[in-house]
Amino acid sequence: MITQILETLLPVFLIAGCGAGYSFFRPTDIRTINVINVDLFVPLLVFSVLADQKVPLQEYTHLAIAGSVIVLGSGILLLPVCRAFKLNVKTFIPPMMFNNSGNMGIPLVVLAFGDSALPAIVVLFIVEMVLHFSIGIHILAPSTSIWQRLKIPVVLAAIAGFFVNLTGIYLPNWFLESSTMLGNISVPLMLFTLGVRMLDIDLSSWKVGLLGAVACPASGIILAIPFFVWLDLPEMQMACLWVFAALPPAVLNYMVAEKYNQEPNNVASLVLIGNLGSLLVMPVVFGVTFNAGYS
Repeated sequence: MITQILETLLPVFLIAGCGAGYSFFRPTDIRTINVINVDLFVPLLVFSVLADQKVPLQEYTHLAIAGSVIVLGSGILLLPVCRAFKLNVKTFIPPMMFNNSGNMGIPLVVLAFGDSALPAIVVLFIVEMVLHFSIGIHILAPSTSIWQRLKIPVVLAAIAGFFVNLTGIYLPNWFLESSTMLGNISVPLMLFTLGVRMLDIDLSSWKVGLLGAVACPASGIILAIPFFVWLDLPEMQMACLWVFAALPPAVLNYMVAEKYNQEPNNVASLVLIGNLGSLLVMPVVFGVTFNAGYS
């Protein structure tokens, strides 16, 4: 089991470490790379998985509901913590709600459970992204229009993928294969740029970051436990939900905070220390998961 955990986690941190090491010796501006990844490769990954008519998306309805409850419930559950420590709600709550299901979740799940788990984690990733660009943006900037949120490439790709899957529209194999190949670029590229981004984050607000490193996975796991008791999800979906619940804050929270000038230094610490904390959290999560037979 220890070997399986190491084989799952080491490639993730090795690729991120390559990004950090490369950027340390050759400072790199990854803004263009991130734009291409977010606007093209990630949407194509989402579309290719959802448009695959071999994947019965109706079977993932309960998983999507559970993911929504974990995302939204984390914000509600941690409001008293936020007030107790006199933190800004707009700074602390979004990173606790919106986890690293893209940069870390997808690679971790694929490495741990294989390609058969990809539809489940992509569904959870879509849930997180849609909620982030709707409710999350509303928390930070209530005046942002619904149309501005809907025209985000990942959201459009999700809508198109769902439409193709549910209507049974035929797509040529060459088109799907091209979409899949380009989409597969996004996974290692997300990890590489995550490592680069980590070098840009300061630790001046380490106390807030340490609190978030504990609160983020703890709230997700607390909210996930009832679903393991009440929902009869397939084992693979259960495993993906368990991993999803324990993920650290998404790097995207830092980018959004920077865009809306919402205490980016504090958010940066939440993201960095939370992701470093996952070095301790994720081995435990995978240990429980593999021990339960989800592999």
